[in-house]
Order: sequence, then structure tokens, then C-alpha cells
Amino acid sequence: MPILTSPVLDAGVLARTGQPVIPTGDGLLLRPWQEGDAPAVYAAFQDPLMHRFHGKSCESEAEAAGWIAQWRGAWSGEREPQWAVVGEDTGRLMGRVALRQIELADGMAELAYWTVAQARGRDVATRSAVALTRWAFEEIGFHRLELMHSTANEASCRVAAKAGFVPEGTRRKAFLHPDGWHDMHLHARVRGE
Repeated sequence: MPILTSPVLDAGVLARTGQPVIPTGDGLLLRPWQEGDAPAVYAAFQDPLMHRFHGKSCESEAEAAGWIAQWRGAWSGEREPQWAVVGEDTGRLMGRVALRQIELADGMAELAYWTVAQARGRDVATRSAVALTRWAFEEIGFHRLELMHSTANEASCRVAAKAGFVPEGTRRKAFLHPDGWHDMHLHARVRGE
């Protein structure tokens, strides 16, 4: 059956170049993960809040190193590219930002983020989300980015709003967290908004 529209983005749009370093313009860098980030990722996942809203635990630096190896390979696979969010001057890990659920032909992806405990309350997630969104729309040509978070995660809802993601509704019991099924808020931005 013929498809009546052209793909928004062609396969290879990400993989044909190296993963970029994206400055936020206000003291943070989004950069590809490095092997040396494993201790900081392990430390970040010792925070109980990470367990509550991310559904993962990290049992060792070796496990964190395995995740980083997967994250580093995700760019060439165009499936879930991830960036470490670091202080521009210090290089210290502040969080992570990613594009997930990528559908290149439709020009869509889901934006995801987390921050280390010491970075919370400093707009690190918002600044990272804004920078990655700008890059995804202006440099790559995505049409739509979505963002979802547990309705119990009020801080993440504030990040979405500050980053310009419009609330579109609630997906009922859409994600299984360690304490049970959570309703998820859906926000989105469309290129040109």
C-alpha cells in the first residue's frame, strides 16, 4: 500500500554525524556520556526519588558503566540518544536528558530527563529540556516532541511548563512504578510554537 506522505525525517539523520555537544547558553553542556561518568551515575541512583519516579535502581558502578555503554551506542542506532548534563566549567554531572520513542518518519520523539539531587531547584532539567528541544527542532527538524511524567511528580510538571510543553491530557494508569500504576501527564511541543 503506497504511503501518501513523505517522511518528516529520513533514517540516518542522526547517525550520519557524531553526537553533538549542546550548550544551554547559561552554564550547562549536554554532552555524550563518557566511561568516567559511571561513579556519578551510580551515586545519582542511590537517591530514593530516582527509584520513585524512574523505576530503576543501580546496584554498582559496573552496572552504571553498562548503562553508559548502551547510552553511547544509542546515537548510531537512532533509537534513544542520551546526553549527560554537566556544568560547563566544572564538568560535574548534573543530570541526563534524552530523546526516546523516536519515530523519524513521523518527526516525533519523547523528551525525558532526570537530575542529581544536588542539582534540583536550579532549573537544570528545564534548561536542558529547552536546549535539547531547540536543537531537535532547529538542527534536526523534528515536528513534535512529547514529554510524560507521573501526575505525582509535581516538580516534573513545573519543568514541562517552564520548557514550553503544553499539557494535553492524562494517560490513566499508563506506567508501572515501584508503588503501583501511575497516571501520567502528557505534554507536547510542536515545531514553530
